[in-house]
Amino acid sequence: MNGLIEVTDPGIGNSIQDLGRIGYRHMGIAVSGCLDSLLARCANALVGNPAECACIEVRAAGPVLTVRQGRVRVALTGALTATLVRADDGGQEHEVPPWQSVSLDSGDELRVGFAAGGAAYVAVSGGFATPLQLGSRSTYRRAEIGEPIVLGLRIPCAVLPFRGAYEFSADPWRHEEGPIRIILGPQDDHFTLEAIALLLGSEYKATAQSDRMGMRLEGPALAHREPALADIVSDGATLGAIQVPGNGLPIILLADCQTSGGYPKIATVISADLPRLAQVRPGQTLRFHAVDVRQARLALQAQETRWSWWAYGIVHGVSGAEVNKDLRAGWPLYQDPWHQGG
Repeated sequence: MNGLIEVTDPGIGNSIQDLGRIGYRHMGIAVSGCLDSLLARCANALVGNPAECACIEVRAAGPVLTVRQGRVRVALTGALTATLVRADDGGQEHEVPPWQSVSLDSGDELRVGFAAGGAAYVAVSGGFATPLQLGSRSTYRRAEIGEPIVLGLRIPCAVLPFRGAYEFSADPWRHEEGPIRIILGPQDDHFTLEAIALLLGSEYKATAQSDRMGMRLEGPALAHREPALADIVSDGATLGAIQVPGNGLPIILLADCQTSGGYPKIATVISADLPRLAQVRPGQTLRFHAVDVRQARLALQAQETRWSWWAYGIVHGVSGAEVNKDLRAGWPLYQDPWHQGG
């Protein structure tokens, strides 16, 4: 038997995302996927899923989800809480904090709250199994690809293999702090040396004109070496590229970005720092620091090592009770935790 979850209130600003739609950019199709892949992986790990399972990405008011079939496990990550209403508990409300799992039975209702930070995630056992489109379940609204979260949508998932007593918990994942690291180019030669110094030495503020496609910044304008260099023959654009149009104000491309563009790209955010951009709210400031390709690779390797240690630190304890931190899980990464002594 499969589990089944129904959307009884879609909320605002929510979408189903996985790690992205790879291999179709030559057809003009955005990669999409989770803005903060690290928080999504954390949510999946807390319910025993592989990293590629689809989550619900919450960026404003979360949805209300009602279990219609089976016993399922959910977990929240990010600055997000929820309220659980048990079907057999007379309508009593129970707070569901982030960074720990909770199991739901048929008829139970999970009321996901407002994302207080940037992107936050809801994972369910087996992942939200909407139909695959071009190898991914990610939603790309501009092209109407993926399953939108609407009232009455029913989403299959996996049921727990038995009614165990254990839930799973971990310390919150902490993103690195400090400037956002970038690699200059590929069109940094279109800008004056003063403009590059401004980019690396100034603060920029995220504006409200930002979405999953890109983040517009305000701050010191970056001068092109001459007006004609504010445009280029359209070439490839990718997640993390920092485009600078004629007004000199940078735009950082995000997960739903176009596949090509005609603005010169002064720099590109390194892969290790891309998830941090998902936590930047309008009005927050950013600073940039230039690194080379070797440093970018080392940063990504260090991040993967740190994430592996985070996953190893997942602990289990009696459901609803304080987690017994003496019971260390220590499973191989992504192995179903309810098969490990639960």
